[in-house]
Amino acid sequence: MKKGKVINSDISRVIAQMGHFDQLSIGDAGMPVPATTEKIDLAVDNGTPSFMAVLNNVLEELEVQRIYLAEEIKTENPDMLKQIKDRLPEMPITFIPHADMKVALHDSKAFIRTGEMTPYANILLESGVVF
Repeated sequence: MKKGKVINSDISRVIAQMGHFDQLSIGDAGMPVPATTEKIDLAVDNGTPSFMAVLNNVLEELEVQRIYLAEEIKTENPDMLKQIKDRLPEMPITFIPHADMKVALHDSKAFIRTGEMTPYANILLESGVVF
């Protein structure tokens, strides 16, 4: 049995297969996911699991060098933005329009759907290297 913090087999597999600059996405229950992008659906109820719980879990194993957030999170969900910044205080952030984020999902290795029910709770994690 896997000993690490990420025990979901699909998430663990995607992280293990990622290379430098690859992207993994985590988002709220309402984010439309392109048919060509693998969707790992964890949502079981409104708010369960939360966006932050899933993000914290993924960050246990994925080396991240940059994150991308929707520009709209600044005004539409400042509490979530604060939580992300508090969790990743030194991480470079690139803000992009939400419409561009939807397009960027086409290039994401996978999208992890949470039960989050707050607006613009979506993130693109850009993989770094550990050396």
